[in-house]
Amino acid sequence: MDKKTPQTVPRQSWTFSNEANSEIRRAAATGIYDIRGGGAKRKVPHFDDLLFLGASMSRYPLEGYREKCSTEVVLGTRFAKKPIRLKIPVTIAGMSFGALSANAKEALGRGATAMGTSTTTGDGGMTNEERNHSETLVYQYLPSRYGMNPDDLRRADAIEIVVGQGAKPGGGGMLLGQKITERVAGMRNLPVGIDQRSACRHPDWTGPDDLEIKILEIREITGWEKPIYVKIGGARPYYDTALAVKAGADVVVLDGMQGGTAATQDVFIENVGQPTLACIRPAVRALQDLGMHRQVQLIVSGGIRTGADVAKALALGADAVAIGTAALVALGDNDPHLEEEYQKLGTTAGAYDDWHEGRDPAGITTQDPELMARLDPEEAGRRLRNYLAVLTLECQTIARACGKSHVHNLEPEDLCALTIEAAAMAGVPLAGTDWIPGKSGL
Repeated sequence: MDKKTPQTVPRQSWTFSNEANSEIRRAAATGIYDIRGGGAKRKVPHFDDLLFLGASMSRYPLEGYREKCSTEVVLGTRFAKKPIRLKIPVTIAGMSFGALSANAKEALGRGATAMGTSTTTGDGGMTNEERNHSETLVYQYLPSRYGMNPDDLRRADAIEIVVGQGAKPGGGGMLLGQKITERVAGMRNLPVGIDQRSACRHPDWTGPDDLEIKILEIREITGWEKPIYVKIGGARPYYDTALAVKAGADVVVLDGMQGGTAATQDVFIENVGQPTLACIRPAVRALQDLGMHRQVQLIVSGGIRTGADVAKALALGADAVAIGTAALVALGDNDPHLEEEYQKLGTTAGAYDDWHEGRDPAGITTQDPELMARLDPEEAGRRLRNYLAVLTLECQTIARACGKSHVHNLEPEDLCALTIEAAAMAGVPLAGTDWIPGKSGL
């Protein structure tokens, strides 16, 4: 009897993977680059690669039910007459009306206010839904100037000048025509139903000296009351942070490549910028070298998901964090109970990123009236409040375990790294050693 030839297992190319081949076929069929929302999907060193060294013999922990661990943060203490005082070190990042529905913006305001923190307008101007339901609202001043007017600058509690974003440092965003309704068009001074692309740089300044003039102009408009933030993408964090401080910023917002976006080129999201973990220590070092650490506050965003992530960012030197994608998930985005509808869109729950198409079955990233109505802003606001409460409690739990009576007392000495890459990026020892890769003398 003839023996059958053993079958070999087909060998898939790592370089030309199924995902890579699929993109080649899509590009060949359409002749245009892929546009999507969200942040980088590639695996990069992140907060999961760090661990806390809880108290034992050499450190004394705090008793969770007896000893207080404070979480308050004050932003804008450098120049502003009215700094922002938040109860927790977690804020809501800028996400525009247009990218998000009015109900979603209202829900963000409700949830943030319930926990004593701030939310941020995003591109496209300020909606009454968000202003009325946000006790503390940060107004973004972007290169596009969509919806910008001096009255809204004065109505805000702080102004955030956006120089860059982690998902697209050096690039602008997009809002497709199907999401530019009459209301969105009116706020942005755009034609209804026509695609728009936001500018990648501000039209009236080209560098830090010009930015200093712009900051002074905004301070004059707002009577020197409002803290002025400067938001930078995670590209050259040391120099960008130093220049933002030189220009007069009260707060620097640093956004890593895991930070989301409403829509831009996929090739941008995956190949431009640096991981959040790689950006924090250079930014902190810039503040320390200028003698401004804790005087100019640092907010970190990009991939924050848990209270442990919050605590690690604070331990590395941040004053607060901002969440965007996680906040949308808390509201109900990418929820498995909508799997059947995601399947009809050619995707799956957890992978849906075509926010720019305006067909979000969760009613969050859409301007379609029927889909928008699916999101109850009161219920979604409660979900966000619960999520923010858990983040805060988890951060406090870790701080107490490290013997800290305030979350800002967490420090790099409380951390170790699981990988050489994370150790080098975070500037903390590799677990089980005293070795910090790249540090001279070790």
